[in-house]
Amino acid sequence: MTGRRRLGLVAAAATLLAAAPLKAIFDSWTWLLECILAVGLIAGAAVLARTLRFPTWAQALSMVSVLLLTLTWMFPSGDELLSLLPSPATFNHFGQLFTDAGNDTRSYGVPVPDRSGLLFIAVLGIGTVAIAVDLLTVVARKPALAGLPMLAIYSVPVAVYVDSVPVLPFIVGATGFLWLLVADNVDRVRRFGRRFTGDGRDVDVWEPSPLAAAGRRLAVIGVAVAVLLPLAVPGLNTGLLNSLTQVGTGNGTGNGSGGTGRINLFASLSGQLNQTQTTNYVRVTTNEPDPFYLRFGVADVITAEAVTNRTPTGRPISRGLDDPRQNNTSGRANYQQYRAEVEITEDFGQTLAPVYSSVIDTDGLDGAWSFDPNTQVVFSNRTTTKGKKYSFDYVRAKFTPAELRTAEALPRDNPLRTQFTAVPDDPKVKTLVANLTKNSNTEYDKVSAIYRYFSRDNGFSYSLATVDPAAGASAISSFLDSKAGYCQQYAAAMAWMVREAGIPARVAFGFTRGSTRDGNAYVLTNRNAHAWTEVYLDGFGWVPFDATPAASVVGSTRSAWATDTDAVETPSPTSTASLAPGADASAAPGAADRPDRDLNDGALDAPGASSDAGISTTTLLTVALIALLLALLTIPALRRLMVRKRRHAATIPKTATVATGPAPPGSREVVVTTEAVQAREDAHAAWDELVDTMVDYRVPVDPTETPRHTAQRLVREADLAGPPADSATLLGRAEERARYARQPLQGGELTAALNQVRKGLAKTATKRTRLAAVLLPPSVLMRWRLSVGDVSARGMGFFSRGRDVLVRFSPRRLLASRAR
Repeated sequence: MTGRRRLGLVAAAATLLAAAPLKAIFDSWTWLLECILAVGLIAGAAVLARTLRFPTWAQALSMVSVLLLTLTWMFPSGDELLSLLPSPATFNHFGQLFTDAGNDTRSYGVPVPDRSGLLFIAVLGIGTVAIAVDLLTVVARKPALAGLPMLAIYSVPVAVYVDSVPVLPFIVGATGFLWLLVADNVDRVRRFGRRFTGDGRDVDVWEPSPLAAAGRRLAVIGVAVAVLLPLAVPGLNTGLLNSLTQVGTGNGTGNGSGGTGRINLFASLSGQLNQTQTTNYVRVTTNEPDPFYLRFGVADVITAEAVTNRTPTGRPISRGLDDPRQNNTSGRANYQQYRAEVEITEDFGQTLAPVYSSVIDTDGLDGAWSFDPNTQVVFSNRTTTKGKKYSFDYVRAKFTPAELRTAEALPRDNPLRTQFTAVPDDPKVKTLVANLTKNSNTEYDKVSAIYRYFSRDNGFSYSLATVDPAAGASAISSFLDSKAGYCQQYAAAMAWMVREAGIPARVAFGFTRGSTRDGNAYVLTNRNAHAWTEVYLDGFGWVPFDATPAASVVGSTRSAWATDTDAVETPSPTSTASLAPGADASAAPGAADRPDRDLNDGALDAPGASSDAGISTTTLLTVALIALLLALLTIPALRRLMVRKRRHAATIPKTATVATGPAPPGSREVVVTTEAVQAREDAHAAWDELVDTMVDYRVPVDPTETPRHTAQRLVREADLAGPPADSATLLGRAEERARYARQPLQGGELTAALNQVRKGLAKTATKRTRLAAVLLPPSVLMRWRLSVGDVSARGMGFFSRGRDVLVRFSPRRLLASRAR
């Protein structure tokens, strides 16, 4: 087997090894078996094409064709030609699989089950990477570049995995990449007949090649550093990659560092509810007689497609937490203090800690955890909840519906109202909300009217199977039409409609109270994952409303101000009845103090706080990265301009020419300048600039030619005429006189000559060459490559000298019977 065919097989195997990180995404090994089959067929097609000596384009076409046939065979639509050849219906089926994959990513959390759409995306992606790796390695002979598509595979679990990606799959993928590099190096060395052993440099023939040994050592060190460095440096996952993969549109700056954006709360909730088995997640004990929901996240950015969560921001919990009782100046809320203990299982690992609202103190969570006062979320940038045990004190406010009716509307310019009432324009929702709230006089009555709308009498039902929005319709319009969905649809729809009424609202995520008891503890499972709506009422804080049908949610509970609409009549507007015994204990308001009360405590209107009215930090980061990239791309051009400016300054005549007429016959032409030494330096600077200009415009440079011959060849090959040709001749003559003549050429307009030559070359060159000469000058890039090579050579020389010093102390040199 020839080297190219052997290298193609190694490229295929390296691609499969690089796909190892996808194990963190899928729940079974079906994806791997299908990828092995697809990559194997692609590699076989490549070997056959090279055996038949197909041209490069035919090799690429054969691999793409085999991938298409393989996908058609694995994911048939039923309308294929001869049961294998794709038809128009096949491509429509592929498009549907893409759509299904997008829906599955929003409906399932990792690890995902074997879904046709996700498997199709995996096989298509790995097959495409296999083709790219093969072409880069075998055809382009650039195996190092093949690491980029391999890295793209690893970026998938990094971007979507809730917990830290396991280290072992990365090591497997890195091993495949190193194998590819070694195989390419061996193939290159074989072309020379024998490997270099270092014979003659005090290295025995039987010893391994020093170059190969050094390469292996550097490879091992590189992989070790890549694996161990993230473990040794705290908070390394808060860098650029994590910022770019965060979910949501906000990234405010608080008193501490924030960042748990890798959790998509909606996708995580959907994945928990769609699991086929029940898994214990949390064991919570509280001395509150009738507790409400345990919460861990908040989503407050509403778009036409979904509701997304911002990145939490706040200060470490070790600095203490605010007590809402100290800010209850209005006296509307009657707080009671309770204590809860939480134990997380090994099956529930995320960077958001489940707590009850209005936490005032914690015990068992170290300095790696922070608290966001705006969302009342406990989060971490460096660890997860897996296996955690902690306790906390919290307060619960008690109030009645009559008290909630005293809440006044927030001013329109209030930052809380500005941020939490932003919704896309939907005429259907706007009309519905206006009809529901037209007879409501208070903020609470408006919210209650919207809350009562999600009842069985209005046709709403609970279902895990949702209807995809029609073309051009928003997600809420689709839900309001079908009136079938589960908790996240109900919570998001109510939040949207409450915002449409001008009242701040958001969606909270967590667990219901649960129905399974272990002594005094509630055992919460994936079946208790839940989402509900929180509404901000002035003077009372964030008040929860659960619009999801209570009978369909395991462990669901209701409050006195938001009773079960399918079982109990809503209190009349004039009702002043007190809460029933035990019912007031289930009150679950947010902090009665306003989140924007303190400008220096992470408030919404504090300096640096995020807001929908301004530009998000993600947008600013994207713009900054684009600007940085453009700035980096302009560095070669700026460097070229600086060198040219310096050389032009050197070639400007220092004095004017004093010759006033033709020289007498037999006399020598004399032009006055400052000195001959300066004239030589000017000529050399002009010649260096001319040589770099030739390199920029792709005109070959031969260092063995004399300046005159180089100038003549430039005129001939670049097809220069008129002033540009005369200028090139002048520059060649000036350099020749500066090198060999006793008296250099003095007073010549070298700068003007350089400009003429540059204009002439630009006129005869292609558009691509002109753009490259301006934006990415080859002369600058070549000089940088030579500099890097010199630094690398010096480094290798230093490393070699150090190795020679260490070899002198090798114990093997003391063995007299060492083989020769």
